Amino acid sequence: MAGTYEEFKQNFLRLSGIDLNSYKESQMKRRIDNFYTRRKLADYNEFFQELSRNVEMQKEFTSYLTINVSEFYRNPPQWITVENEVYPTLIERFGKRLKIWSAACSTGDEPYTLAMLLAEHIPLSQVEILATDLDDEIMAKAKEGRYIEKSVRGLPKKYRDKYIIPDGNGYVKVSDEIKSRITFKHHDLLKDPYPTGMHLIVCRNVMIYFTEEAKDKIYHKFSDSLVDNGLFFVGSTEQIIGASKYGFKTRQSFFYEKTKE
Repeated sequence: MAGTYEEFKQNFLRLSGIDLNSYKESQMKRRIDNFYTRRKLADYNEFFQELSRNVEMQKEFTSYLTINVSEFYRNPPQWITVENEVYPTLIERFGKRLKIWSAACSTGDEPYTLAMLLAEHIPLSQVEILATDLDDEIMAKAKEGRYIEKSVRGLPKKYRDKYIIPDGNGYVKVSDEIKSRITFKHHDLLKDPYPTGMHLIVCRNVMIYFTEEAKDKIYHKFSDSLVDNGLFFVGSTEQIIGASKYGFKTRQSFFYEKTKE
């Protein structure tokens, strides 16, 4: 029975495969409490029983847990750095066939932005971005590439004009030529194997929700996923403490470089 929060975490792990122990307890517990009380469920026990028999609620809860907050060109100065410094550096080092991974990509705003910016440097036909997330429903929306207009307001006009198409009723869609350059796959940062040989990994505004122990494991895996001299782009609220133990050195704020072993 799921009478306590600890028991709920154990039962939810068996039910969904998602380990809530790796997330900061105060933040996660607050979010879970808010979710079930708004649905007029009495406690963790009643909530778990409802999740066990209600597949739609289970899907909704998983989406809620994964904290899907994103937008195109979020934190513009960092994207200017990607376009003007990161991409030219990577192309000089590794050529035009770059392997790029947008981890915990949420609604797809980030990998689409990565593709648009890279197409300024190489032919669009050579752009390949891997985009992954734990939430399959959110990724389905990402694949669709349809957004409210507000989501793309921060995107520079040259990209909006070239790759964003009005879809009516306050919605827009990403052009098929950009969508075709993104490969979306399910991936759990906590337990699934990581891709290898990456030249650039982008994982922003996600690590803040994990415990220090979980972050330590994930940073080691990200480092192993990168080639030597590859780059790691993190969120504006994140900083890697003791980056050197993961084989990283700070290139500049929010960007880390994997050093040669």
